[in-house]
Amino acid sequence: MALTPFPAPPPAARAALAALAARDPGLAAIEPRCGPLPWRRRAEGFPGLLQAICGQQISNQAAAAIWRRLTAIPGATTPEGLRLLPDAVLRGAGLSRPKILHARALAEAFASGRLSAAGLAAMADEAAIAAIAAVRGLGRWSGEVYLLFALEREDVFPAGDLALAASLADLRGLAARPGEAALRALAEDWRPWRGLAARLLWHHWRFVTGRPSMDDLPPA
Repeated sequence: MALTPFPAPPPAARAALAALAARDPGLAAIEPRCGPLPWRRRAEGFPGLLQAICGQQISNQAAAAIWRRLTAIPGATTPEGLRLLPDAVLRGAGLSRPKILHARALAEAFASGRLSAAGLAAMADEAAIAAIAAVRGLGRWSGEVYLLFALEREDVFPAGDLALAASLADLRGLAARPGEAALRALAEDWRPWRGLAARLLWHHWRFVTGRPSMDDLPPA
């Protein structure tokens, strides 16, 4: 499956990937087999977290379709604009009732100043994750994914992500997918580049399954 072109990892990340590959032969084999690691990014602040809400508990294809429709609505990707939109408009974009509630809670958190792009960027990893997880409908996974793809933090590992567990099980020939606690323990070997290891594992899983990520899918 041909993927949408993405930029290469920045030089600092590329150097860290080389060090990670030297430490773990399994990770080292991913790029030769699957192709160069695409450097995916998401917007900082409200839009990046709103995109995470769109992708919760549905396929990447469905999430991408919702995101395309939502971003086509004037004002929908700003806290102030989203708060003014009727529920019917958000439902028309494909948001379920729970996701509408979560999107409004996120908009309120940004509009009130409890969250801000600059504030999150200034926080240490665990503090930023906790601030995001305090918003209704968001949790640790959402915070970790935001730090990885919006803030490009190199040592954040979303151990609750099922695709990461499946990818590592496939890569190492494990009999079963490791649970969250086991996966987090296994990831300790990749410090201080656990986030880069996660990027490699997602890259491997997309290659193995032929499934695009939400960010790979073309615009409507």
